[in-house]
Amino acid sequence: MDAPERRSTDVTSTLTLPITATRSHPGLDFDALYRAARDDVFAYVATLLGDRSAAEDVTASAFERAYRKQRTYKAARGSERAWLFGIARNAALDELRRRRRSAALTAEPADAETAAPEDAADAALRRAALRAALGALPPRERELIALKFHAGLDNAELAAVLGVSVSNAGTMLHRAVTKLRKAIDEHA
Repeated sequence: MDAPERRSTDVTSTLTLPITATRSHPGLDFDALYRAARDDVFAYVATLLGDRSAAEDVTASAFERAYRKQRTYKAARGSERAWLFGIARNAALDELRRRRRSAALTAEPADAETAAPEDAADAALRRAALRAALGALPPRERELIALKFHAGLDNAELAAVLGVSVSNAGTMLHRAVTKLRKAIDEHA
């Protein structure tokens, strides 16, 4: 029987654990997963928490948890991204429970490309309308939108993260997107 894994309290102590305690999963390239998903995880967590500073802390915590638990990843249960976003979701929900309140959307992910100056005003209005519309949605529907569009998860992966059936995930997502479109139209 293996000895119980030591729990760390921070990234430094995790990185100094013996190699056997942090042994990499054979099918999981953690470094590549981190590089590919860090911005999306941050955007997702920021959407849930509405606080960039707390989102940075929760994102770091989520990656630390994922690093420690990478041996629990099972490819048969879903993609690496879905597994990672499930961990990030739990970390964000833990933070929300600690706060005992719902958070409004105050952060937006960074634009991949900068817009031309003449388009900046129009883009700012669209972002403001989207932010207001997202803020009007219930937290569960904001979470669905964030998982779909920040994380890029498909309906099967959404279902795995949320613990619902694939058809239920699709229905919930459709309803949330419909409400979001209606709210955007009202704010535009």
